[in-house]
Order: sequence, then C-alpha cells, then structure tokens
Amino acid sequence: MEKRLFIAIALSLLVLVSWSALAPKPQPIDSKVVTAKVGEPGKATSKEIAFSSNVQIPEAPATLFNYTIQNEELIFAENTGVLTEAKFPQYKNHQFILKNGLGLIGQFRKTASTKDSVTFVSADTARKITKTLTFNNSNYTIGLDIKVQNISNSTLKVNLPVILGNLLYQPADQNARYQDVTIATDEKTQHLTPKKDVSFSDLRFLALRDRYFCIIIEPAEKNYKGFIRKLSNQEYEIGLEPAEIVLAPGEQIGHLFKIYLGPQSLKQISAIKPDWTSVIHYGTFDFFAQLIWQLLEFLHNLVKSWGLAIILLSVVVYLLLFPLSIKQMRSMKEMQVLQPKIEALRVLYKDNPQKMNKEVMELYKEHKVNPLGGCLPMILQMPIFFALYQVLMRSVALRGTKFLWIKDLSEPDRLFVFTKSIPILGNEINILPIIMAIGMFVQQKISTGKATGSAAEQQKMMLIIMPIMFGIIFYRMPSGLVLYWFVNSALMLIFQLKMSRTK
Repeated sequence: MEKRLFIAIALSLLVLVSWSALAPKPQPIDSKVVTAKVGEPGKATSKEIAFSSNVQIPEAPATLFNYTIQNEELIFAENTGVLTEAKFPQYKNHQFILKNGLGLIGQFRKTASTKDSVTFVSADTARKITKTLTFNNSNYTIGLDIKVQNISNSTLKVNLPVILGNLLYQPADQNARYQDVTIATDEKTQHLTPKKDVSFSDLRFLALRDRYFCIIIEPAEKNYKGFIRKLSNQEYEIGLEPAEIVLAPGEQIGHLFKIYLGPQSLKQISAIKPDWTSVIHYGTFDFFAQLIWQLLEFLHNLVKSWGLAIILLSVVVYLLLFPLSIKQMRSMKEMQVLQPKIEALRVLYKDNPQKMNKEVMELYKEHKVNPLGGCLPMILQMPIFFALYQVLMRSVALRGTKFLWIKDLSEPDRLFVFTKSIPILGNEINILPIIMAIGMFVQQKISTGKATGSAAEQQKMMLIIMPIMFGIIFYRMPSGLVLYWFVNSALMLIFQLKMSRTK
C-alpha cells in the first residue's frame, strides 16, 4: 500500500511542480505598422500619420504623481497620463504594476485634479483628447470618460485604442506565473496566459490580474475589440479598441468605460457587477476551488478566524471521506495479512514473473481484496489539495492573516528567520512542515505491518523517504495549506491508533 501511495502522491505533486515550472516564457515578435489619415487645419487634403500596432506609449522621461483615495494609492505619469501602478496599503502595501494602465496614444498633461477626479489633455493641430478619471472611494470603481474633438478644418478618422495595462514577466519575480488575462465576449469567457498576438471581437469586458489584484474594464458601447500583443520577450500589452469613426470639423465624440481596480474578492466584485466575478479563476480545478472557497468563507464567518476555518475545512473533508478511509484501513490490514503468502509466491515463481502475477491476482480474488482500494481516498484528496493550493495562493483575504505563530497564512510560517542561509532550509525555519513530517512518520510506523524479505526493505525505505519527501515539498508552501494537510494527517493518525487497538 505504501508503495502505491508513494507513486500516487509523487505523480500528483509532480503535476503541481511542473505547472509552477512551466510559467509562460514569451518570445519576441515583430510589431506591425498601420496608418490613419488625419486632416490639418486650413487644408482640404490629408496626410498619413503612422501609429504602431502595439500602441506603445511614448518612452519620454515621466514625472510621476501620486493620487490617494480611501482604499488605494494610484501613481500616474503626468506626461503620458498612464497609470503606472496601484498600491493597496491595507494589503501589506501590495504593488499592482500596470506600467501603461489606461493609456492612450500621445503626450498628455494633467490639467485638473480634485478629491474624486483627475483630468489629462493631449492636443495637436488635428485633435484634442480629454481623459477624465472619476473615482469611487468605497468600492474600487473608476469611471473613465474619453472625449475626442476634431479641431482641424478637415474630416478626421479616429480609432483610439485604450491600453488596459502591460503584463511583465520578469525572471526574478516568482509571482509572474499568476498573471493572466480574462476576455469576455458575447460567445464565451476565456482565461489566457499570453503566448501570441490575439484579437477578439464583440468584447463585453476585459481584465488582467496578478496574484491578488485585478483591473477590469467594460466599455459602455459594444463595438470594441480586445487584443493581446507582444512587445518583447518579457512584456505583453493588453487593450481594447473601437471601430473607426469619422469626425467632421469641430465634431466631438465620447467614450465611456466602467473600471474595477482592486482585490480579487468575490464578494466585492459581485456587489458591483456579478458578471465580472468570472475574472476569479483557479485553473484546471476551478470547480473544486470555487466550492472550497465558499465553504472556507462560510466557516470563517462562523469562527471569525481563517486559521480555524482551515482546520474546520480539513475536518469536514475528512468526515466526507471517512467511509472511504475505513475501507482504506481495512484494505491495508487485509494486504498485511496476505503479505507473507505474496512473498512466498514471489520466491516460488521468481523465474516466472507472469505466473507469479497470475497467482497473486488469484490470491487477491480468493480473499476478495482489491489492491487499489486503499488508494481511492488519496486520489479523491488530490483535486481538493490542488484546488486548495490555488485558493490559498490567490486569496487576498488570507494575505497577512495571522494564526498562532504564523504571521501570514498565504506564506510559509517562518517561525525563525536568520541573516545567513542554512543548507536545504535556507534562511528560515518553517516549523509546521517539520511537525507534519514527524506526524507522517508516526502514522506510517503504526500502519506498517510486519513483512519479510524485499517487502520489509521497501517498508523501511518508505518509512524514512516519505516523511522527508513531504517535508521538503511542503516546506515552502503556504502555511494554510500545510495546516490543512497536517490536520488531515493528525485525524488519520488518531483513527489508525484506534484501529490498531481494536484487533
């Protein structure tokens, strides 16, 4: 049983490690150039003005200014009018990097700033663009109003893309793998990790996010396309653009957008617009993760502690799988009883593996033992484990949450931190994974039956290797996840102790 369990866990954890390692590595791509005709004042003719298809904001030296509202601090570049980043003081001052957030083509200047709005203006001989952002202090929403006026004496073709932000894949940033883009069209909603240039029609809303925060934009009109474009091997540009229109001399057009810039909180976003909650996505195991999060939030509302809520979640999952756990224990005991007979068959038919396997299967059939029956609870635990991993890694509610000696349930517990690194452990001592490994050793010691020959050697090896392997794998995982697994293992240990006394 221990060997099969080892294989099941090792393969499952291999999937987790591979998923983390296979973070997207963007490749460079050549940008294209498109043209648009604009009129000049006093002339009936028009001239060609080139616009880069990747809509890059000019790289002029930026003068930054901070705009502070109740829940966040926004940092703008005055000469381009872009939102470079947002900081969230109540969430450990998390920095959500956008670089060219809500950017437009052209040089801008700040013309007005009040307690609830800021205005930028860009003007040349053909057009005047006014961009006004209006802020809501209570729910992270922003209103974006863009006005384009033809100030020339000729007709003006207008196609003004809006950059939602840039995704930066910096090698040193371990959180880069949590970035993705949500594109919602009339047909479907997709969650993409950028790998190539993509364009979408019939856009409903567009979003990008990092590990904890997101920005969502929805145009008031439905004639927008969404796009993802590569700028370099480490940078992607996400934005939307309307259909091209023609403005007569003196004519003006407006574009309105509703924006959410804040934490990935299901409750918070749902209160603004339920449709936007699809931005919160947990990947392959999203269905399980959404159920786990709702259950975890329900338990938190009962006990008012995220640590206790995780413990209760582990208890609930254990009780749900308890009937299968009983079956697992019985299967293990039956396998232990048959072990001497299996070992005898191995010795008898050591030169005939096919005959040995046939006799072993007949033995299982005779005693009505399913050799895979004990693996079922563990297999069912794996989707829950991976889903909980995603929930705890992405849950902004747990960020900075303390429990007992744990300072942050979304990070390793770090009971002791040193100035110098220790081999294998690094510069920190995470006590919870060590306790969990010790508990696993005791659990295996109790559940391991007597064996002889090669089976005995395998048991001794697994008794040592399994706790060490799990201790290393869990060592740098979120302490909330380790807490869940530790409680589950402790409950299994208690049940095994009870089973071992009732023979």
